[in-house]
Amino acid sequence: MKLEKLFFTVILFTVLLLGCSDETTDDSDISNAFDTSKIYEELNIPYGTEERQRFDLYLPANRTSATKTVILIHGGGWTSGSKEDMNPIKVLINQELKDIAVVNMNYRLADANNKPYPMQIEDITSVVNFLKDNKTKYSISEDIGFIGTSAGAHLSLLWSYAFDNDKNVDMVCSIVGPTNLTDPAYLNNTNPILQNLLDLFGIEPTTEFLEEVSPFHQVTSTAPPTILFYGGQDPLIPTTQGTDLRDKLQSLNVTHEFTLYENAGHGWVGLELLDTWSKLKAYIEIHL
Repeated sequence: MKLEKLFFTVILFTVLLLGCSDETTDDSDISNAFDTSKIYEELNIPYGTEERQRFDLYLPANRTSATKTVILIHGGGWTSGSKEDMNPIKVLINQELKDIAVVNMNYRLADANNKPYPMQIEDITSVVNFLKDNKTKYSISEDIGFIGTSAGAHLSLLWSYAFDNDKNVDMVCSIVGPTNLTDPAYLNNTNPILQNLLDLFGIEPTTEFLEEVSPFHQVTSTAPPTILFYGGQDPLIPTTQGTDLRDKLQSLNVTHEFTLYENAGHGWVGLELLDTWSKLKAYIEIHL
């Protein structure tokens, strides 16, 4: 969704205006993969055989086997978008959370012949397994966090709640992510754009299937700390997608934080945007 690109472009623009940048990537040659004292960057690392199965890796200087990784998952209604859309948030992490590694991944896009589930969840699993298999090479731990926007937030929550079998996820962030496909606000919606996106999961899916692909129905008391951001005027993500998950996390005693920007839509700017990064940064520092 184009609004997501605007959302994170404004984040980067704001950071640049504030002048908080001393990131160095000039010394990121291939030999630095084994020199843990230096920053290392590698782009388009294949984790599968298809063109979309690529991710970018950013490793901090002075990393150790305890270094944790944030995985960024872009939005785009499960059918579009790119890891490049998340580059601004990668820059923020590199600038202000300098001891954290970052993975910015692409995943296979859904279309009429390829449903988003389980295909995109399987791609996340492949990336996580790749990181585990190469943790010694890259000098990182198995501990990870997720930051996702919109459809990418849905995937981040779902994987963290239902597919993290080894309990490696320390925190997960949803920015305007769908959480419950059985929400009456979705089942009874009259928005053709929204309905086209929901139809990706099937024209007449069963309730059981919708629950299977809904983080709201998959979350348990062992879920990782979760931070949620939503807009009160979002035309694609009803407010209940955020508030219902918030309430369920509360009932399960799962550590969480929830922010609703009453007048914001599918993304926001200005002071609300700065508030989002301030809260997210603090959450990462505490929980990852």
